[in-house]
Amino acid sequence: MEKRISGRTGLMALIGSPVGHSGSPAMYNFSFQHLGLDYAYMAFDIKVDQVPAALDTIRLLKMRGCNVTMPCKNEVAKHVDELSPAARIIGAVNTIVNDDGKLTGHITDGVGFVRSLQEEDVEVKDQKMVVLGAGGAGTALQVQCALDGAREISIFNQNDEFFARALETKEKLEKEVPDCIVNVYALEDTEKLTEEIAAADILVNATSVGMKPNDGVSLVDKKLLRKDLIVADTVYNPQETQMVLDAKEAGCAKAIGGAGMLLWQGAAAFKLYTGLEMPTDEYQQFQKEQAAK
Repeated sequence: MEKRISGRTGLMALIGSPVGHSGSPAMYNFSFQHLGLDYAYMAFDIKVDQVPAALDTIRLLKMRGCNVTMPCKNEVAKHVDELSPAARIIGAVNTIVNDDGKLTGHITDGVGFVRSLQEEDVEVKDQKMVVLGAGGAGTALQVQCALDGAREISIFNQNDEFFARALETKEKLEKEVPDCIVNVYALEDTEKLTEEIAAADILVNATSVGMKPNDGVSLVDKKLLRKDLIVADTVYNPQETQMVLDAKEAGCAKAIGGAGMLLWQGAAAFKLYTGLEMPTDEYQQFQKEQAAK
């Protein structure tokens, strides 16, 4: 039996469906044990129509917090008591913090992206960004970068349902962060894409292009990459996508993969729960040791 579990151990969890593949329990339980915190973390398969009952359970069991994955992120945003600025703009939640029965919804994906850039000595403030994709990850980082002072964000997306989301994001940011210029363009408009990348400080892929098993593909022609451009990807499998590899080959100022965003969004939630920094270095070392076994 796990010796550290006691009658006073607090519960935290991940909710969504499916959750069996999630690495969150391993990450958070390692961190709790490493810091001597009396919490345990589990994953529960929760469908969208079960969200209200799940939130009642968080209150009933006095859980300190809960992470949220698809397909529950948007539904949770409708039922919590309060939303962070980013979660309110996006209309989605991936982290719930319980303060004596008051549930506050946060979205830490964008925070994780910004932190992953900061770890590489890159700031988004006053920068012009080109972001490919307007899905969940793309919207989260677009909103967070605007809140953190990006000067201009040009969003490119295929003409699908996410294009409409990009237009909604533009409209919301014009009201919430008027100092940030937001434009939306069709990804198929290669002339405009070329023009915008030429004027950008930071280029981000927030689509699934380049993700296994469809790795080896990039949305950006290598000849558009230049030495003073910062290139980042939200895809973390493989660790280096074709766009990141192309950026390294082109000698870009930075070529940043998506693993950092994944790590730091989890660390941001950990800090919201505990007020402490997650032991990210130690956890990454633990991961390496486990992979080597």
